[in-house]
Amino acid sequence: MDILKNYSFTLLLLSGILLGGICGVVFGEDASVVKPIGDIFLNLIFVLIVPLVFLSISSSICNMRQSNMVGKVILNIVLVFLATAVVSALLAYGFISIYNPLGGIQHSISDIGYIPPVANQLSSAEVLVKTFTVSDFLLLFTKSNLLPLIIFSIFFGLATSMVGEKGKPVVSFLNAGTEVILKMMSIIMKAAPIGLGCYFADTVGKLGEQILNGYMQVFILFLILTGISFFGLNSLYALLAGGRKGFFAFWKNIPAPALTAIATSSSAACIPINIESSKRMGVPASIAETVIPLGTNIHKDGSIMGGVIKIIFLFTIFGQTMPMPNVFVIIGMALLVGAVMGAIPSGGMTGELLICSVFGFSPELAGTILIISTIIDIPATLLNSTGNVVCAMLVARLSEGKNRTKNHKSIPSKQ
Repeated sequence: MDILKNYSFTLLLLSGILLGGICGVVFGEDASVVKPIGDIFLNLIFVLIVPLVFLSISSSICNMRQSNMVGKVILNIVLVFLATAVVSALLAYGFISIYNPLGGIQHSISDIGYIPPVANQLSSAEVLVKTFTVSDFLLLFTKSNLLPLIIFSIFFGLATSMVGEKGKPVVSFLNAGTEVILKMMSIIMKAAPIGLGCYFADTVGKLGEQILNGYMQVFILFLILTGISFFGLNSLYALLAGGRKGFFAFWKNIPAPALTAIATSSSAACIPINIESSKRMGVPASIAETVIPLGTNIHKDGSIMGGVIKIIFLFTIFGQTMPMPNVFVIIGMALLVGAVMGAIPSGGMTGELLICSVFGFSPELAGTILIISTIIDIPATLLNSTGNVVCAMLVARLSEGKNRTKNHKSIPSKQ
């Protein structure tokens, strides 16, 4: 019953999307009659994105600055998180380059609404300026300029924490404001099965059954990537962290965190079991209790893989090809999407809007790739959660050297 409770909303959401897809196939372009309902839902979400990004990121930076963490360990955490994230992004890009789920799709760009990428119209320097900055304060607070808003929010949070006592009222406002916006978001999301169902009905009605097949192929591709990452990359990282002993310790203790991730579909719910399992693998308590919560917020390998797929998905639908230099743009954006989805509660839609704004797609298309987030949610959570456990092992190795297991005995498993 607990599992059913945990998945009740996901099941409703998938049911709404499935029903919308069926209506799109049956009624074709006539399904556009329900498009206004989908647009109303997306607009309600859109108006909350900007305050959510600003309040949540600024408050997170303030709270992080107030905690006392050792510099060397934090540096190692950043290095490990970045290295494993890049590997995940490269793996996803490599596979989707070999097999693109939408490679043979026939489409009509005019039916969907497409804004040519800014990169096709401006020089590299101009793209850099327009991607990371805006020329007016008010321009920050639009969903089309999320990356400049994120940068502003980071600086605002840092400045607030640096002024000390005088900044405490602002910190309280940021924390309280975040809670209020999250409550508003949770209320609106109750209508997600209907809103996304209507949006999907219109999308399928315009693109036809081929888009349904595309989503199915995306899901299959992600399952393959999940298997390679969970069994292959995690084994490699465990070997690097502790040799054969670390390898066997990891696989002896990882089943419980893995099953918890699958059963709850929540990385946050896995924090206690992940910390416990990390300690049993020989990770010092101080490192485990820092890496796991921090990783839950900013390190999500599964979401990064999903980000790569979403970007390629959009470009494929519109028949666009990206030159080789932009491979780094795709990977960099996927890393940012993974961090945003972790750092911002309910950050899924924020990640989709960020992709659309940076690559020049209409914000309305965020719903199209939000569906990908829904169908890959469980395997992505598995990678996001268990990946933090093996990262804790790597951080311990970097921080304490190869002989760390002699100084920290593994906690025996509870039988």
